[in-house]
Amino acid sequence: MTQKNKKQTDKENPMKEIKIEKIILGIGGTADYLEKGVKLLKILTNKKPSKRKTRKRIPSLGIRPKLEVGAIVTIRKNKEEMLKKFLAAINYSLKKSQVSENTFSFGVNEYIEIPGMEYQRDIGMMGFDVTVVITRPGKRVGLKKNKKGKIPKRHRVSKQEIIKFMEDNYNVKFR
Repeated sequence: MTQKNKKQTDKENPMKEIKIEKIILGIGGTADYLEKGVKLLKILTNKKPSKRKTRKRIPSLGIRPKLEVGAIVTIRKNKEEMLKKFLAAINYSLKKSQVSENTFSFGVNEYIEIPGMEYQRDIGMMGFDVTVVITRPGKRVGLKKNKKGKIPKRHRVSKQEIIKFMEDNYNVKFR
C-alpha cells in the first residue's frame, strides 16, 4: 500500500461532508389566518416573516394575482437546536417519502407540541411546514456570479445519504 492510498483510507474527503444549510418554516393561508401565521413564525424564530404573493388566478379557490397567501422564515443561525425542537414535536419519526435530493420536509400539526411552547390565545391552534436544506462544501461555486463553475451530480446529497445522516446525528426513525 502506497503512502497516498493510506492517507485516503485513513481520512475521508472533506468535500463529501454533509451539513445543514438552512431551515425554512412556512405557513399558508389568507387574510386573518395568514396574520396569525405571521405572528406564530415571529414567536418561533424572533425574525420578521416574508409574505408570499400569488402570480396566477384560480377562480374556484378565490385566488387572484398579488394576493398574499403565505409566509416563510429562513433560519441560518442555531439551526441544529431549532431542528431538534421541531423533530421532538413529531417524535423523531419521518417517512422516507418526505426526503428528496438535498432536502427533506415535514409538517408540525400544532405548535404547542414543540417543547417549551405555550398556547397563544390570539393565535389559536395552527401548524406549519418545516423544510431542511442539506448541502456539501463547495455549493457556492455553482451559485456565485463571477467565475461560476459547474457542480457535478455526484456532489448533490442523495436521499440515502440524508436518511443515514439524520439517523446517525439526530436519532430519527424512518418508516
